[in-house]
Amino acid sequence: MNAARVGIVWNPSKTSREDLEQAIPSDRSDDLSWHETSPDDPGRAATRAALDAGATLVLAAGGDGTVRVVAEELAGSAEADLGIIPLGTGNLLARNLGVPLSDPAAACDRAFSEEGTEIDLGWVELTRADGGTERHAFAVMAGFGIDAHMITETDEDLKARAGWLAYVESLGRAVAASEVIDLQLARDGGAAIDEHAHTLIVGNCGMLQGGITLLPDADPSDGKLDLLLLRADGVAGWADTLRNMVWDNGVKRMLTGGDSAESSASAAHERFTALTVDLAEPRVFEVDGDELGEVSRIEISVQPGALRVR
Repeated sequence: MNAARVGIVWNPSKTSREDLEQAIPSDRSDDLSWHETSPDDPGRAATRAALDAGATLVLAAGGDGTVRVVAEELAGSAEADLGIIPLGTGNLLARNLGVPLSDPAAACDRAFSEEGTEIDLGWVELTRADGGTERHAFAVMAGFGIDAHMITETDEDLKARAGWLAYVESLGRAVAASEVIDLQLARDGGAAIDEHAHTLIVGNCGMLQGGITLLPDADPSDGKLDLLLLRADGVAGWADTLRNMVWDNGVKRMLTGGDSAESSASAAHERFTALTVDLAEPRVFEVDGDELGEVSRIEISVQPGALRVR
């Protein structure tokens, strides 16, 4: 492989430049440009600066938020591949793509030695209660309900000490905060259909921390997104959800080699390329672990082959 000009976009809240320099092979030190993120700009300007410096490989060194913003900036660009140095709590895209998680030097070696592989990106256009709109990309998952409330309910001090296990500690509060509401879903340009749910998760990748597979059909390179709609209300409903996740789409799927995710009365699995969601009540929305506040309308689409990742 020809040597790439490498731009490193790094989050100083996750690591230092000195530590990153130790992870870079010494024979690549002349190929680098360094671009620091900031609280006001989590990576857009830094990624653009890396491209302006001639980078054909951009390494995102940070957590899921840093990786998401760099990916969003690179989407659709033929200028550079994305490499990941996972330094966050979840590191979900890295987990799903098999990037080494606890060894920055190994992650760098992977990025320098592998060819770029195309993956899709999801895009969400959000409408707030005041009518304001904004657009974001996601590489892993987006949604409202339990996943979003786990982010808002997680204790940041515990997260700093315990990592992703802090999300588990917040699960009970997240469930309590997630009430079933009415909504309308329009799939792939079809007519809107009345639904009710407390949680909606859309994924480009399916695996969470701890090896838990939430969306068993998700493939980041298939040109589709996967939807999980949870409706459980009461003990019987949650028992059905647990059975669906652990048995139908866990043990049973492994034993029988099932081809597609099974739905149940409380958990619906679907696949789509475009989805519009109108909420009867505003809900907190998240993309790849970044909480974006309350929204009332969500338009989601997939951009196939949007990004090359090493």
